[in-house]
Amino acid sequence: MVPVTIFALVLAATPFSQVARGVMFGIVFWDGADIEHIRVFPANDIPSSSASELPHGADDTALKALEGLDLRPYILDQPLQAPLILSSEDDFDQFLTDSKTTAFLIVRDGVLVTEWYAEDRDPDALHNSFSVTKSVMSTTIGMAIEDGHISSINDPITDYVPELLQQDPRFGDITLRHLITMTSGIAYDEEGRSPYADEVNTYFGTDLRRSAITNPIIVEEPGQTWLYNNYNPQLLGMALERATGTTISEYMSQSWWGPMGAEADASWSVDSFYNRFEQSAHGFNARPRDLARFGLMFANEGVVDGEQVVPRDWVDEATAPTNVSIGDNDFLEQNYNYFWWVLPDGRYFAQGHRGQYVFVSPDDNTVIVRMGRDEGSTDWPSFLSKLSDQIASSGPSAGEAAY
Repeated sequence: MVPVTIFALVLAATPFSQVARGVMFGIVFWDGADIEHIRVFPANDIPSSSASELPHGADDTALKALEGLDLRPYILDQPLQAPLILSSEDDFDQFLTDSKTTAFLIVRDGVLVTEWYAEDRDPDALHNSFSVTKSVMSTTIGMAIEDGHISSINDPITDYVPELLQQDPRFGDITLRHLITMTSGIAYDEEGRSPYADEVNTYFGTDLRRSAITNPIIVEEPGQTWLYNNYNPQLLGMALERATGTTISEYMSQSWWGPMGAEADASWSVDSFYNRFEQSAHGFNARPRDLARFGLMFANEGVVDGEQVVPRDWVDEATAPTNVSIGDNDFLEQNYNYFWWVLPDGRYFAQGHRGQYVFVSPDDNTVIVRMGRDEGSTDWPSFLSKLSDQIASSGPSAGEAAY
């Protein structure tokens, strides 16, 4: 056993570890990403400098909202004959358990009114957020523009990563805006299963800086077509790192994670022990309560405790609909902007693989966080949208708190 362990450690400390990761996880055990991979990757810490308490006021907000609501339209691949209505705490608990949920929080008017965790989940542990990370990255880019490290969202990516011009001069036409709206014109295949497929490169890669420069291939003019693409946040991560002169994690901690009042340090998984570049597409890990704070900060247009932490203009721009169609998605009409999923009615959400959600309803000052082992058979975007509607119409919350 000892020689095998030593060999594994040596392998993990070399560039060949991507082959091992790619073969083991991309071919042999193709489950893709898993929430337990937070234990697999090394990580950079994101300290919180001014921890605050999120006001608690547990009440029956969730049950009142669910009262009389038939959940059958939101349960996929399991046609139910009888109405599915959650009429008790036990019913609600069973639904969350059966749907593979690990954490479920509702914040209304600045008060945490619902907080539920699976039996095997520690509320104080960090949870893997997967592509919720993209919305976190977007916010950090906004802060870098506000602080003057990045001059404009319309800057060409080659202003920060000029090596791309050696790969293809057309990279000079791709702006940060194209990257952050997923309209870069760069190819991306989510279905490949080889150790060096795009999906394996961007998730299991051990040198993501090099991958971001050498792997992307331009297939069309930028700004034309929306394509979900994990090379885009990697390139933005490189731009952010170079523009600020520090790690993404350190800059995020200083610029908004600490000022937001996060109650705990977060972490950001990195590609390897020796390169330590943040997995810019999917590696952010935090307590669910702090993800709720993140959503609440956006619901309040970037303001926390009367202080403007994230610029209001950035919040508005990042979550506004665009004129680029993303086609049908999750059975819900929606749009995409600055790494946020945007609904026509002004609500929006951060979404991660296997059903991680930070759903924001700014008009109602409501935030819903759902974390999970998997999406299960639930259409979460539609369900969270309907639940948000129900909460808004179900009467006043237990109390209000300034945030």
